[in-house]
Amino acid sequence: MTRGSLRLRLLVAGAASILIALGVSVLGLMFLFERHVERRVEAELGVFLDQIVSALDKTPEGTLVLSRDPADPRFRVPLSGLYWQVDTGDGLIRSRSLWDTQLQLPADELSNAGVHRHRIDGPAGQRLITLERSVLLPTPLGGGKIRAAVALDAADVTAATMAFAADLLPYLAVFALVLIVAAYVQVSVGLRPLAAIRRRLAAIGEGRTSRVGTGFPDEILPLARELDGLLEAREMQVERARARAADLAHGLKTPLQVLIGDVNRLRTKGETVIADEIDQVVDTMQRHVEKELVRARVAAGALDATADVASVIERVLSVVGRTPEGAKLNWSLDMADKAVARVDPDDLAEALGNLLENAARHARSRVVTTVRLQGQMLSIRIVDDGPGIPEDRLAEMTQRGARLDSAGDGAGLGLAIVQDIAEAWGGNLQISNAGPGFEATLALERASSHSPA
Repeated sequence: MTRGSLRLRLLVAGAASILIALGVSVLGLMFLFERHVERRVEAELGVFLDQIVSALDKTPEGTLVLSRDPADPRFRVPLSGLYWQVDTGDGLIRSRSLWDTQLQLPADELSNAGVHRHRIDGPAGQRLITLERSVLLPTPLGGGKIRAAVALDAADVTAATMAFAADLLPYLAVFALVLIVAAYVQVSVGLRPLAAIRRRLAAIGEGRTSRVGTGFPDEILPLARELDGLLEAREMQVERARARAADLAHGLKTPLQVLIGDVNRLRTKGETVIADEIDQVVDTMQRHVEKELVRARVAAGALDATADVASVIERVLSVVGRTPEGAKLNWSLDMADKAVARVDPDDLAEALGNLLENAARHARSRVVTTVRLQGQMLSIRIVDDGPGIPEDRLAEMTQRGARLDSAGDGAGLGLAIVQDIAEAWGGNLQISNAGPGFEATLALERASSHSPA
């Protein structure tokens, strides 16, 4: 997956959402756990407060004391974090754990037996959770009101909360992994229709089908229908282009034939100079018309067209071999099995016709055609044993109007036409001298395994 991958973006967004949600959940659970522990602590402090109040007694000298200490031994350990204190009005009674300090309770008015909760600063920088109660003493204890308080270091609550979080994190990590895997599965299932669209489009490009079709979810189906509509419009444009090309060819055929007849009449009258000039103009017009018709047909070619290379070559050879030049030559064909090219059969025939006619004009005795498969491409190599082309002229031979034999027939458009056809179908044309002879290699994309057009 690349940075531009939709799958990666969805997975990253999903994983981030899961982690954020779990992070918020951890904070929420820690908060709830802390509140739960605080309630338990306050309940325990309430028990200690009851024990302290119930243990109050009066000495013969009239001094209030605790007849018995609370059960928790931390009350007897200095600065242990658990403290009690009783303010009698005349003085303080406090736990040994307070040592030489005292609880700094806020000024507060409590009703009889009323309980208040505070957060106060304690000894050694501790932050204390404090519970205090106002008690009206009975007459045997001297009457009056006392203020009793019990406090616990809040660090104990924080430590319990962090321990809970540490125990929770491994389980949340496993849970996060399970959710991310589930998100990956969900994304994969959700993107399957898009992958199916991509496969259908690839099949259209390879010529194995002509439409995207249906069978998609409701959210994807409109896209498939739009694509099929575009493909149908493209096919209609192809048909109209072919029809216009045919009309153009038919419209020009009669005037050119009239001119050819005029050329023959001029020669009969002995006016050969002007006849040759007109003949050359007519020949140039014919070849330019052929080239433009080919280019129009190629530009409007169906994307799913395929051609059986063997059958096209054999059809072209059967025509070229019967020409005056071709009848004198030895034609050899070396074919690879299952050579199917992604090209319109008529375009391939046009390209091969130009190459083989060129070979027939210049070969001395033989022309060899070889077809080979090379990965996703196939090459059609045509070699003749003619004089070849000067090395300094090779580069210009595929340009429009380039010719080697300026005295011969034609306007030098054959190789340019072949190159236009090759490039229109994602291929290329390479020419070189074969030593001796001339070599032209037409490379085209291979079509997938299917019935060729």
